[in-house]
Amino acid sequence: MLQKEASACQARVRPYFSVTLKRLPKSPRRGSPSPSPQAEHLRQTRREHALETAEDYVEAIAALTARHGEARVTDLARALGVTHVTVSRTLSRLRQSGFVVAEPYRSIFLTDRGRKLAEASRRRHETVVAFLRSIGVPEQSALTDAEGIEHHVSSATLAAFERHIAGTRGSAGRRR
Repeated sequence: MLQKEASACQARVRPYFSVTLKRLPKSPRRGSPSPSPQAEHLRQTRREHALETAEDYVEAIAALTARHGEARVTDLARALGVTHVTVSRTLSRLRQSGFVVAEPYRSIFLTDRGRKLAEASRRRHETVVAFLRSIGVPEQSALTDAEGIEHHVSSATLAAFERHIAGTRGSAGRRR
């Protein structure tokens, strides 16, 4: 009996919402109310997602260049666990954004902008790993978790992580 009532209710509600949603006017850009705090958090997260791939790529290019003297598409694909086609497409976007200089069948080089992003990303990654290890997270888990956290940590949170790490190191020295 309850299932029949629930189905009947869904049948009445579904058309109402689809019609109502189609008729809702777009909110005007000017003079519209300010977004809710949740909307701002979501907008910030979307901006951070847009940089995630760029950060991962420039960080990997910098590491490959430091290790091997150059970064190539095949090495980058292997390092990131993606296909060479994916790397080529992403490099095209990174080139348009001014992070890399790359020609087909040649090495990939970071621009000054790319090097700055790679360095900032590497430092942030190291800070997150150190923080996770300082609170008792095992090394392998800290490395894995840092890959996701590093892209979403705010500068205020990162500063708090650094203060915690410095305090942990200082208190470890006083215990001896």
